[in-house]
Amino acid sequence: MLHIVACIKQVPDTKVIKMNPKTNTMDRASAPAILNPYDAHAVEEAVRLKKKYGGKVSVLTMGPPPAVKAIKKCIEIGADEGYMISDRAFAGADTLATSYALYKALEKIGNIDPVDLVICGKMTIDGDTGQVGPGIARRLDIPPLTSVKKVVEVNKEQGKMIVHRKVEDGHEVIQSTLPCLLSVEKEINEIPYSPMPNMLKAARYQPTIWAVDDLDGVDRKQLGLKGSPTIVSKVWAPEKPKGGKMLTGSSKEQVEHLLGILMEKKELFRREEGAL
Repeated sequence: MLHIVACIKQVPDTKVIKMNPKTNTMDRASAPAILNPYDAHAVEEAVRLKKKYGGKVSVLTMGPPPAVKAIKKCIEIGADEGYMISDRAFAGADTLATSYALYKALEKIGNIDPVDLVICGKMTIDGDTGQVGPGIARRLDIPPLTSVKKVVEVNKEQGKMIVHRKVEDGHEVIQSTLPCLLSVEKEINEIPYSPMPNMLKAARYQPTIWAVDDLDGVDRKQLGLKGSPTIVSKVWAPEKPKGGKMLTGSSKEQVEHLLGILMEKKELFRREEGAL
């Protein structure tokens, strides 16, 4: 029986989020909060492994009280239990401080029920770093398997698992010992519509919520802003590319026009080559 813990995050929907022109920061109030898409695939994969090998799926997140909605979404997908760490002391955490806080929460979950596998999305769409999963693995001293696109086998009795890891020109077949941590690609699975019983359970579900004082042996200097060496000095939206020039006329006329433009730029190309 496997105990799989999926680490998730509630993020702003980047398809509709806007930038504040005065502060040059993301206006998080301008977009609805959603379960990070990569994490949704991580939870779905955990549920599939539970169905195949037996066991249970827990989800863990760090965030403000509204992040409970993300846990409810995971219950809807098929997770069994949800845990959230929520405290002002966690505010302003970068990836280093976040991985430390989640590591301490995973330690407590493991004391309740030993964890065989930790699974995360490849990255979050509001940060795009992909650092939290490997950071958790380093603190837990377990192997991190990143960019996983397929789980081939999990064998708890032999303490091993086999996965396909995505690389630029194909995939690697990796065998790892258990416990380990996976960070998964979206292509690892398709998320189906949730069945009605799961939706009803999610609507009523209330996760376990822990504050800093509920965790054991926490070094507060490694939490929140105090534990975050990363400083974002400025965020801004990139300039929109300027429109190109539309060529009209017959094919011959368009080719002649294009050649004329290239000939005008010839000297510029030569100067740039000389500069190299």
